[in-house]
Amino acid sequence: MPALEDSIRFVKGVGPKKAALFEKLHIRTLRDALETYPRDYEDRSVITSIADIAEDGKYAVRAVVGTEPKTTRIRKGMTLVKCTIFDQSGSLPVTYFNNPYAAALLRVGQEYVFYGRVQINGHARMLVSPQSEKVSPDAAHPGRIVPVYPLTAGLTQRDMARVTEAALDAVPGDWPDPLPEVLRARYTLPDAADALAAIHRPQSAQDVTEARRRMVFEELFLLCCGLQQLKERRRADTGLVFSDSSLADFFAALPFSPTGAQRRAIGVIASDCASGRPMNRLVQGDVGSGKTVVAAALCALAAKSGYQAAFMAPTEILAAQHAETLAPLLATLGISCTLLTGSMNAAQKRAALAAIESGAAQVVIGTHALIQQSVNFYRLSAVVADEQHRFGVAQRAALSAKGQTPHVLVMSATPIPRTLALILYGDLDVSVLDEVPPGRQPVETYAVGENMRRRITAFIDKQIREGGQVYVVCPLVEEGEMNLKSAEQHALDLQKTLPHRRVAVLHGRMKSAEKERVMQAFAAKEYDILVATTVIEVGVDVPNANLMVVEDADRFGLSQLHQLRGRVGRGTRQSYCIFFGADKGQTARERLKILCKTNDGFEIARADLSQRGPGDFFGRRQHGLPALHVADPIADLALMRSAREEAEQILQADPTLAGYPELRARVHRMFEERDDEAFN
Repeated sequence: MPALEDSIRFVKGVGPKKAALFEKLHIRTLRDALETYPRDYEDRSVITSIADIAEDGKYAVRAVVGTEPKTTRIRKGMTLVKCTIFDQSGSLPVTYFNNPYAAALLRVGQEYVFYGRVQINGHARMLVSPQSEKVSPDAAHPGRIVPVYPLTAGLTQRDMARVTEAALDAVPGDWPDPLPEVLRARYTLPDAADALAAIHRPQSAQDVTEARRRMVFEELFLLCCGLQQLKERRRADTGLVFSDSSLADFFAALPFSPTGAQRRAIGVIASDCASGRPMNRLVQGDVGSGKTVVAAALCALAAKSGYQAAFMAPTEILAAQHAETLAPLLATLGISCTLLTGSMNAAQKRAALAAIESGAAQVVIGTHALIQQSVNFYRLSAVVADEQHRFGVAQRAALSAKGQTPHVLVMSATPIPRTLALILYGDLDVSVLDEVPPGRQPVETYAVGENMRRRITAFIDKQIREGGQVYVVCPLVEEGEMNLKSAEQHALDLQKTLPHRRVAVLHGRMKSAEKERVMQAFAAKEYDILVATTVIEVGVDVPNANLMVVEDADRFGLSQLHQLRGRVGRGTRQSYCIFFGADKGQTARERLKILCKTNDGFEIARADLSQRGPGDFFGRRQHGLPALHVADPIADLALMRSAREEAEQILQADPTLAGYPELRARVHRMFEERDDEAFN
C-alpha cells in the first residue's frame, strides 16, 4: 500500500515530464497532493433536459451522441470539432475548439453526461467544449460534484484526480486528528479523515460546505496556536532595558503637536522598552497618519539610554528623505544621525561604517545596505522597518541579528481591520494610528472616462500655472497589453500636448541613481509633471505636488490607489486626485466610486479585501506567515475570531501543547517553512 510520503512518480500515468509539471504546483509527494485542495467545484449532480435549457450558463446534460464528430481546420493551428447530441426532449449541437482528443473519445449511439457552457444566440444554442463521462447501462444517476483543482500548462483535471485518488487511498484508517475532540464537538466539525475525503470527493454540496468549514477552522486554529507560542517565547526572552524613558524633551522638540494616537503609540513603545522584554510591535496607520514621528521617538529613547537605533527604509529615496526629516529633529536633542545607502561612494561608505562601528552614529538610517556583512553596530538596541511589506521576515531578522535581541518596530501603511491585524501579525503587538494630524486637507477625488481627457489635460495645465506640480501614474505594461498607457510613451504624448511644461519620466527599469536624480529634481521643482509607474507609491515627500492623475486606474487595487493618492495633499495647497477608468464597465466604476466617497484607508482596505480577496495583503512577502490554503480572512472572519480565542485558551492551560501531541506536531510542521528559530 502506498504511503503519503511516497513520490507521485509511483502513480500510474505520472512519468518524469508530468512529475516536473506537478512540481510547479509544489506537489512532489502524495501528502502534497492531499493538501492541494480544489479551488472550485462543478455541480454535475443536477441533470437538465435539453428542452429546459433557456439561458446561457453551465449545464449537466445526459444525452446520446447522434452524429459522428466532424473536424474542420479553420486556420493554421485552429480546429473545430462538431457533433450533435440528443435526449428524449430534443437535440443540441456540440462544438470543441482545438480539442480533437476530447471529441475522439465520443462514440455515436453511446450515452454520456456532458458538462459545459451553453451559449444561446437568438434561437440557436450550442454546447461549447464540454467535459464528458460515459454512462454505464446500470447507472441510474451518474451526475456528481466534481472538484476543480489549480493547474499549470500541460496538466489536466484528470491528472489531478489521478494523484489525489492515489493520495486518498494512502490515508491510513487511524488518521490522526490535530483538532481536540472538545472543539470538534463544540463547532460540529467532521473528523479529519472524513473532511479530507469530502473535500476531494464530495457526494453533495453539503459535504463541501462542512468539509471546508472544518479545514478553515483547522488551518486558522493551527496558525493561531503557532503565533501565540511565538509571542509567548519572545515574551520569555530578556530584552535591553532603556534606563531613560522620559519623553518630555522629545515632544518639546517637535515642530507640531502630536495626535492622541501618536502619543498613545509612543507611550506604549516607551513601556515596552522599559519592560525587560524585547519589543516586537507593528504600528499601522493610514497614509499621512504620522508613523515616522513614532519611529523617531523609539530612536530617541535608544540614543538617550546610550544605545544605537537602525531605521531601514525600502528605497534610497525614502531613506534619504527620512534622514533629512529626522536628522534636524534629533540634532536638537543632541543625537547624531548617519545615512547608509548602496549608491554612496567608497569614501562616504567608509566614513559611515566607521561612525556606526564606533558608536558615533547613534541613529543609522539606510536601505537593506544595513544588513550587509560589513556593517558592524556598536550597541544596536532598536530596529525600525518602514513599509514592512517591502521586506521579508528574513531581512528584518538579519538586521535584528546585528544587535542582542533589539526592540523591533515594524511600520505599515497598509491599513487593515484590527481583528485581521491581530491575527495576521499575531506574533507582533499591534498599535493603530487612526487619527490624521490636524491641518491635512482631504484630497478631492474624481473618477472619469476618456471623454474627459481634454478637460483633465487643461486642469493639469491650470494647476501648474497656479504653482503646483503633477504626478501622472501609469500601470506596468505587460506584453500584449499595448492599449495600456506606458509611462515613457505617455510622457512623450504629454510633452507634445503641453510643450511649455517640463515633463520627467520614472519607471522601475531605471537604475537607482537615475531614479534618485529624477525624484530629487522633481522635489526641487525642476519639473512640472512626473510621469511614473508605481515606483512613486512609496517615495519622496513633495509637498508642492497637489494633483495625482492615475491612468487605467481599474488595473490597480483600491488600497494601492489610496497609497498613490497619499502622495499628494502633503502641503497647504488644495489637492486633487483623478482616476481614469470609470468607463471600463460597471464593476470598475463602482470600485473607483468608493475612493471618491472616502479618504479613510481602513474603510478602503475593507472594501478592497472583500472585492479582490486577501492576496495583496497576505502574500508571504508581506508578513512571512505560513501560507493559507483554504481560509479567506474576510469570508471566514467569524471562524478566525473563534479559532484565535480557542487557541489562547488551550495554550493558557497547556503552553507547550504537551497534552496534544498531534496538534503540536502539526503546528511545528505548519511553521517549518518560516525562517524562524522559535520552532527549530
